[in-house]
Amino acid sequence: MIGKFILDAVKGMGVTLDFAEVEMPRRQGQGDISTPVAMNLSGKLNSPPRKIAEAIISNLNAHTEINSMFEKIEILGPGFINFHLKSAFLYNRLKLLYNDSESFLRLEQGAGKKVQIEFVSANPTGPLHLGHGRGAAIGAALANLLSASGFEVVKEFYINDAGRQVSLLGQSVFSIYHSLFNSQYPFPEDGYRGDYVEVIAKEIAESHGDSLLKNDFTDVSTVFIDYSYKKMLKWIEEDLSSFSVTFDRWQSERELFNSGTVTGSIEMLRQRGYIYEQDGAVWFKATALGDEKDRVIIKSDGSYTYFASDISYHIQKFQRGFDECLNIWGADHHGYIPRVKAAIKAAGFDDSKLTVLLVQMVSLLRGGAPVQMSKRAGEFITLKDLMDEIGADTARFIFLTRRPDSQLEFDLDAAKAQSAENPVFYVQYAYARINSIFNKATERNVQTSFRDMDIDLSALDKPEELQIIKKLILYPLIFENAVRAREPHRITFYLQELSGMFHPYYNKYRILSPESTDNGPEALRLTHARLILCESVKIIIEAGLKILGITAPEKM
Repeated sequence: MIGKFILDAVKGMGVTLDFAEVEMPRRQGQGDISTPVAMNLSGKLNSPPRKIAEAIISNLNAHTEINSMFEKIEILGPGFINFHLKSAFLYNRLKLLYNDSESFLRLEQGAGKKVQIEFVSANPTGPLHLGHGRGAAIGAALANLLSASGFEVVKEFYINDAGRQVSLLGQSVFSIYHSLFNSQYPFPEDGYRGDYVEVIAKEIAESHGDSLLKNDFTDVSTVFIDYSYKKMLKWIEEDLSSFSVTFDRWQSERELFNSGTVTGSIEMLRQRGYIYEQDGAVWFKATALGDEKDRVIIKSDGSYTYFASDISYHIQKFQRGFDECLNIWGADHHGYIPRVKAAIKAAGFDDSKLTVLLVQMVSLLRGGAPVQMSKRAGEFITLKDLMDEIGADTARFIFLTRRPDSQLEFDLDAAKAQSAENPVFYVQYAYARINSIFNKATERNVQTSFRDMDIDLSALDKPEELQIIKKLILYPLIFENAVRAREPHRITFYLQELSGMFHPYYNKYRILSPESTDNGPEALRLTHARLILCESVKIIIEAGLKILGITAPEKM
């Protein structure tokens, strides 16, 4: 709400902004809401920030609603405008949250715009590792976040089922298959190791016996490659399902080639003047569009590079009419962004509509020491290992406690602790505690539902209660900023902070005091008000956990 008022105030100064940056001050006593908009406009208006801030406040005061919302509006520091909320406004917003949570939580920023999110997209040549898990958590939470904001979201997994890597997997399985019958076949250099390769080889041996031993790999490559990668893809899908991550569409790289989509995309770029041949190879003229060098798409031996199908896939995305495409990649793909954007521009689309979020590495510790690698994977710790150790909810929550581009390190012992050290336990426990409060109230025949009743909330006058109310009513602001920044971890932070306020409050004050069984009006008024506060905390925690894809347990 305040964002709209600020935009109107700035518009009165002759400036149009798409949004007003609004945040919560970190230091107590500096207000409840703050905006740096005056400092952001200083260069554009060629005026000191404080002078701009004064003009904004003057325009704000022209709104009659402002007086009912704020106790005080002040300028702090170089030009921050800080707002102090009135108690009456806090109580009214809390009533709206409690009585009509759907309206309170409905924030239509997307307006039906189509967004495609491609994430995980792991090569089907091995189990999902921690990096894939972090990308899966971020992608799924981001999809939930945008969907809740009115965007039409499509989640996609790009299957790299063509090329050298799946062939290497097939050759690795073929070699192990031979060894099962005491036959020798050279294991490929850079081949895949780990228990899963032997499992696949044994399954092929069970279905075909030793009938494939007499063949060279080239003669039976289709059997080994297709069975191996499809089995691997099935395991990947199962692990993701256990992690509460699903996809709307699985795009096969092979299908892009078999349907002629790749050759069609290359031909289109050729007609637009971005394809040329040199030294027997076919090149994409990426330097004409900002990349550091031109890129080979068909090698001199006639084989396609990975970039050829990536070009086609991204062109296809925009041809399907998405308003925005979001890719979630590992941090090692940073250099790949300019060439993909160059291909999008070459096809005549707006490359600014492609957003790439880079996900950094994840490190696991146990008691401060690095966790050993997984035998099943051969080279890394798998997502399944992690879920078996600490559970999907805990893993997903911890993956979402940092910005994607920051490295993440967490200790398994702390992740399993039933204490504040375990962030998801702390949040889920707050939700479960509130359920327990209402169960006890029902047992004592205390009224627990007050919707559409004129309940006086002024009894919630303790500093801790007012802080919790302020936190609750600012959830739409946090949500809006998370959507705009494409950062679901902001919801994670918020839930931790809200739970961090609720638990000490619960320990300090009795929600159901002994007097609540009496008919004393003051005792009942306080109990009813605190039950409304608790129910409102529960509503927000449930909404936030739903965005993150994490369960809200009734009891713990």
